[in-house]
Amino acid sequence: MFNLFRAETGGATPFRPPSELPKATKFLIFFVMAFGQFMALIDIQIVAASLNDVQAGLSAGPDEISWVQTAYLMAELVMIPFSAFLAQAMSTRVLFSLSAALFTISSALCGMAWDIQSMIVFRAIQGFVGGAMVPTVFATGYALFTGKDRAMIPAILGMVSVLAPTLGPTVGGWITDAIGWRWIFYINIAPGIAVAVLSLAVIRGVDRPNLGMLKRIDYAHLAAMAVFLGGLEYVLEEGQRNDWFSDPKIAIAAWASFVAFLLFLERSFRSASPVVKLTPFRNPTFAFACLFNLVIGFGLYASNYLIPVFLGRVRDYNSLQIGLTVFVTGIAQLASTFIAARLSQRADPRIMITVGLCLFATSLWMMSYITPEWGFGALLAPQLLRGFSMMLCIVPSVGMALAGFEAAELRYASGLFNLMRNLGGAIGIAIVSVWLYDQTRIHTAHLGEAMDVPGRTAAGFVARLAHQMGTVTPDPAHALAMARGELARLVGRQTLALAFEEVFRTTAWLFIFALVLVPFCRPAKPNQAAPPPEAH
Repeated sequence: MFNLFRAETGGATPFRPPSELPKATKFLIFFVMAFGQFMALIDIQIVAASLNDVQAGLSAGPDEISWVQTAYLMAELVMIPFSAFLAQAMSTRVLFSLSAALFTISSALCGMAWDIQSMIVFRAIQGFVGGAMVPTVFATGYALFTGKDRAMIPAILGMVSVLAPTLGPTVGGWITDAIGWRWIFYINIAPGIAVAVLSLAVIRGVDRPNLGMLKRIDYAHLAAMAVFLGGLEYVLEEGQRNDWFSDPKIAIAAWASFVAFLLFLERSFRSASPVVKLTPFRNPTFAFACLFNLVIGFGLYASNYLIPVFLGRVRDYNSLQIGLTVFVTGIAQLASTFIAARLSQRADPRIMITVGLCLFATSLWMMSYITPEWGFGALLAPQLLRGFSMMLCIVPSVGMALAGFEAAELRYASGLFNLMRNLGGAIGIAIVSVWLYDQTRIHTAHLGEAMDVPGRTAAGFVARLAHQMGTVTPDPAHALAMARGELARLVGRQTLALAFEEVFRTTAWLFIFALVLVPFCRPAKPNQAAPPPEAH
C-alpha cells in the first residue's frame, strides 16, 4: 500500500490537469469506474426478488430478512459523503481500487454467510466499502471531460444510477432460480477483481494524494454522520413494524439521530478538517438539483420495491418471474438515455425535468388502476413509460448539480448529490411500506363491513364454497375450514391490490407537487475547462 501512495505522489513532476490526458485514456478510466459504480448500485436491489430464498437458506425470521437490504443501504449512505474526503487523502486511484477489492472480498463473505446475523454484518461491510465507488466516478468524469464530451457524463452515469437498481431484481431472480441465491454474491468476484486490477493500471493522472489529511480526520464529525444517517435509516426501516416511537428502541434511535445531526452540522461549519463540507449548498442550483434527486430517489426505489412486492404477494410469482416482469423498465431506461443525452445539449434542463416528472407521475397514475389479475402484459405500458421518463429527470438534474463545481468542491458536491438520491430511496421505501400497511388495514375493514350486510353475504359464500369443497373431502369441518381459508385468501389479495392502488396514486401526486420547484431552479453555466486539482 505504501508503494501505491509513493507512486501516486510521484516526486516533483508537474501535475497536468486530468482534462489534458489523451482521450482514449480518459474514456478507459471513465468506463472502468462506471462499471465499478454499476456493481455497487446493482447490489442494493439484487436480493429484492430473492429474499424468500435467502430467508429460507439462513433460517431467518420475516422481521430479520429485510435487514439484508437495509444494512447495505445504511452503510452505503455513510460512505457516499465520506468518499470525497478519502479521495483527496488517498487519491482517486488508490481509493477506487481499494474499494473494488474490499467490495469483492465482502461479496464472497456474503455468499458464505452461515446465519442471518453474519449476513447482515457482511452486507453492511459490502455497502460501506462499495459506497466509495458511487460518487467518485461522478467527480472524476467531470474532471476528465470538458465541453461537449462533458455532456455525456450525466447521461451515462444517470443511466447506470437508475438501470442498476432496476435490473437488480431481474439479475438476482435469474441467478437464484438457475444456480441458487448464494451466487447473487459470488457473481461479483470475477468482475470485482477485474475492476480492482484495472483501476490500479489505468487510473493515473487524475489527482495526487494528501496523506496528511488522514492524520487530521475529525472523528467526532465522522461518528456524528454515521449515527445520524444510520439512526435515520433504522427509524425508517423499523418504525412501521414496531409502532414507531412507542417502541423504546425506535425512540432512542430517533433521538440519537437528531442529536448526531446537530453535532454533524456544528462540525461541518466549525471543524478545521471536516469529513464532509456543506459549502456546495450555497449554490441555489445545486440545492434545487439535490431536492429533485431526493424526489427521484423516492420514486425510483419506491417503485422498484412496490412492483416485486405486488408480484410476490398478490400474484405469487417466483424470483425468476418477478425479474422477467420488471426487466422491461431497464430496456426503456437504456433506450431513453440517448434521447436524454441529445436533449441535454439542446433543451432547457428545466423543461426536460418538467416533462420527465409529468411522465413519471402518469406512469404511477396508470399503476393506480392495478388489480389482482395484473401481470406482465398489464404492467408493460406503465413500466416502459416509467423507465423512459426517469432518464429525463436524472440527466438534467446531474448536469445542474455538478456543472458549476471543479476540483475538491466537485467531489463534495458529487457525494452530497448521490447521498440525496439514496436517502430519498431509503425514505421512499419506508414511507410506501407504511402507506401499504395502513391502506391494507383500512381496506380490509371496509371490505369486512361491506360483506357484513343483511343476508350474511360472507357466511352464505362460505357455506356455498364449503358445499363445493365437499367433493374434495368428506369431512364437513375440513371442508368449512378450506372454504374459510379460500375466502381469506381472496379478501387478502383484493385488499392488497386496493392498497397498492392508493400507494401508487399518492406517489404520483408527490411527483406532480415536485413541479412547483422547477421555476425556482436557475441552471448554472458549465465550465468549459477544468482547472487542475489542488496540489498537495
